[in-house]
Amino acid sequence: MSEQSPSPAVKRSEEIEYESVDAADGLSKGVLIDDADGAPTFAMRRFTLDPGAAVPKHTNAVEHEQYVLEGEYVVGIDGEERTVSAGDSLFIPAGVVHWYRNEGDEPGAFICAVPNGDDAIELCE
Repeated sequence: MSEQSPSPAVKRSEEIEYESVDAADGLSKGVLIDDADGAPTFAMRRFTLDPGAAVPKHTNAVEHEQYVLEGEYVVGIDGEERTVSAGDSLFIPAGVVHWYRNEGDEPGAFICAVPNGDDAIELCE
């Protein structure tokens, strides 16, 4: 018995619903593509980080691949802080402590790809 191949999907920007992320004031998430759209392996999300917003130290059960779309903000990964801006890419392994802080006057935005499925998030503070 053969499995059916996934069907292609196109979602328009106006179809993406953004919602606030409970753990951080000023952080919003929109799911661009995930298993609900037929993507069998990865979810792609877009996050926005308002000026002055900070995401507390936390870990995730799954890896993250990120691409910075706009703005400039600080990302802490495993005890080291780096300033990132549009065009930068990041890899955050599963279980590694990380955090974000937008000290600028402009919003930041990034794409985040993660494996589909459960992602246990643990706050470290």
